[in-house]
Amino acid sequence: MNYRELSLKKHGDWKGKIETVCRVPVDSREALSLAYTPGVAEPCMAIHNDVEKSFELTRRWNTVPVITDGTAVLGLGDIGPEAGMPVMEGKCALFKAYGNVDAYPICIGTKDTEDIIKTVKLMAGSFGGINLEDISAPRCFEIETRLKQELDIPVFHDDQHGTAIVSAAALLNALKLADKKIDEIKLVINGAGAAGIAIAKFLLKLGVKNIIMCDLKGIVCKGCDWLNPAQKEVAEITNLQQIKGTLSDAMKGADVFIGVSGPNCVSKEMVRSMADKNILFTCANPVPEIAPADAKDAGAFIVGTGSSEYPNQINNVLVFPGLFRGALDVRAKTVNTEMMIAAAKGIAEYVSDNQLSTDYILPYAYDKNAHRAVAKAVAEAAVSTGVSKLKR
Repeated sequence: MNYRELSLKKHGDWKGKIETVCRVPVDSREALSLAYTPGVAEPCMAIHNDVEKSFELTRRWNTVPVITDGTAVLGLGDIGPEAGMPVMEGKCALFKAYGNVDAYPICIGTKDTEDIIKTVKLMAGSFGGINLEDISAPRCFEIETRLKQELDIPVFHDDQHGTAIVSAAALLNALKLADKKIDEIKLVINGAGAAGIAIAKFLLKLGVKNIIMCDLKGIVCKGCDWLNPAQKEVAEITNLQQIKGTLSDAMKGADVFIGVSGPNCVSKEMVRSMADKNILFTCANPVPEIAPADAKDAGAFIVGTGSSEYPNQINNVLVFPGLFRGALDVRAKTVNTEMMIAAAKGIAEYVSDNQLSTDYILPYAYDKNAHRAVAKAVAEAAVSTGVSKLKR
């Protein structure tokens, strides 16, 4: 099936993937008086006196904007905010389908970091959490950091942390099958952008000790003159042996390869140079770093991709609906590391030992019970770490 041609036709038929649904009757004088004027003045004044009442008397408690500036949309790059709308609408549909979260696409017509931060802060009072999406690096790092510091609702950049969480979940189960310990592996990440850097930082917190990052110009190494500020920071905590060279050099003897880069940059020879029972997560979309069949032919033990066309789809959709569901349910003030680790372990542990196989290391994205498991784990972590605003 030609998904691209069919999708274009379907989008023309659908004319949008989400819509507003009225939750209350407005079909009589009495109904209007309760839902609107004059009755609505009472909840307005209650919120005026205590802004936290906005979570109890409006839909704010369950709403999240999916915010982009259109600069890093899928694998398409900087195509503009309007062109990013189909993706943002799709994310909103997934939020609702798998987390019962009411999400809205907000596509901002500026690339200025300060303007984006100001815009999100100005609208934050309408929402229970903020999901940032498809904003290019390195601006995305400052935008998320500042918003997390300046807002008291969860702020989550899905391209960074959603990718990191689902990759970590896949890694935990793959290592179980390979009978390898997380603190003993050599792990290579290709792509030192938002996703790659977030994956590296998160996996270090999970216990990986030996990570080598690569980008278009080669291995990320302390002192390289081509590193941007975010890459300089991650160079301080990765590649501790200060190896230099190309991706091919980095992959020799590696146990794990994680690709968040571009198509066809890994050869069969590179796969053959890796350690026994090697694991490859080739997540470039729509074309992976190496075709799964080629990786398997070269001796790969486990292969995951970002595509639903192959086994082991490593997709953020397993993360963000459940993560926000759990955070919203306990009115979390932020998304902290403990909540993200809980999400990763919740995803991994949903696959039982009896189910686990080289072609099934993650739940299927459409398994709603998997999303519920993530929500439960995240909510419990938020409460236990003291970031829930609910009184218990």
